[in-house]
Amino acid sequence: MQFEFLLEQVVNGLVLGGYYLLIALGLSLIFSVGGIVNLAHGAFYALGAYVCVELTRRLGFGASVVISPFAVALLGILFERFILCRFYTADPILSLLVTFGLAMVAEQAIRMIWGAAPVSTEIPQSFRGSVIVGDFLFSRYRLLILAVVAAILLGIWLLLQKTSFGRVVRAGIQRPDMVAALGIRLQPYMTGIVMLGVGMAALGGAFFAPITTVHPAMGAEIMTVAFVVVVIGGLGSFWGVVIAALLVGVVRGIAIHFEPAAGEASIYILMFLVLLVRPRGLLGERIEKFE
Repeated sequence: MQFEFLLEQVVNGLVLGGYYLLIALGLSLIFSVGGIVNLAHGAFYALGAYVCVELTRRLGFGASVVISPFAVALLGILFERFILCRFYTADPILSLLVTFGLAMVAEQAIRMIWGAAPVSTEIPQSFRGSVIVGDFLFSRYRLLILAVVAAILLGIWLLLQKTSFGRVVRAGIQRPDMVAALGIRLQPYMTGIVMLGVGMAALGGAFFAPITTVHPAMGAEIMTVAFVVVVIGGLGSFWGVVIAALLVGVVRGIAIHFEPAAGEASIYILMFLVLLVRPRGLLGERIEKFE
C-alpha cells in the first residue's frame, strides 16, 4: 500500500509538473528570444482562469477552456506590440520594472472586475471520478490534464523543429547576430512567441481553475515556482524547462507524501542542489540578446 500510494503521488506530481510547464515554458521562450524577463506572465495565467470561470457560467466548461486561452493570447499580441517591443534593446532593468508594474495593475484590475473574494468552477461531470488501473486509482480530470499537456508539448516541439517559424526562432535564440545579418527581423516572430507563451499560461489557468482556488493574487504566486523551474532547467533550453517542470512536480509530490509541510521547501532545496552542481541549470546555454 505504501508503494501504491507513493506511485499515485508521482503521477499527481507529473500533473503538477505539467501545470508548471505551461507557465514556465512560455516564460522561458519569451526570455530566450526577446531577452525580457516578463514579470507580468502570471497575470495572463490568472486572466485565463477568471475568463474560464466567467465563460463556464454561460457556455459550459468545454467551450470556455478553448476560448479563454485564445482570448488572452490576443491580449498578449497587444501587450507585445505596444509595450514589450519598446524594451528589446533597452536596459533589462527597464523591462523588469515595467512588467512588474503591469502585473500589479493587472492584479488590481482583476479585483475591481471580479472582486477580492475567491471564485470557483466545477470539474465537468464527464471527468469526475477516478480510473482504476490495476491496483492504482487515478483522477480522470488529472489524467485529462496530463494528456492535454503532453499534446501541447508535442505541438510546440513540432512548431519549433519542423516549421520555418521555428527555425527562425531557434536561430534567434542561438545566433541573433547571424539572423540580423541575413536581414531577418525577429520582432514579428516575437509577437508569435508572446502570443504562444501567454496563451499557454492562460490554458494552465483555465484547466486548473476547477481544482485550485481562483483569486486575484494567483498570478503572483505561480510566478515564483515558474522562475524556479526556468532556473533549474536552464535559460534558453526547451527540454531543460520540460525536465525541470516534471522534476519539480514529482519532487514536490513525493515530499508531500512523506511530510505535507515539506512540499514547498523541497523545490527550493532542489534548485539549490542543481545550481550547486550546474550554475547554468540542467541544460542551460549562453543567451545573446538580439539587436
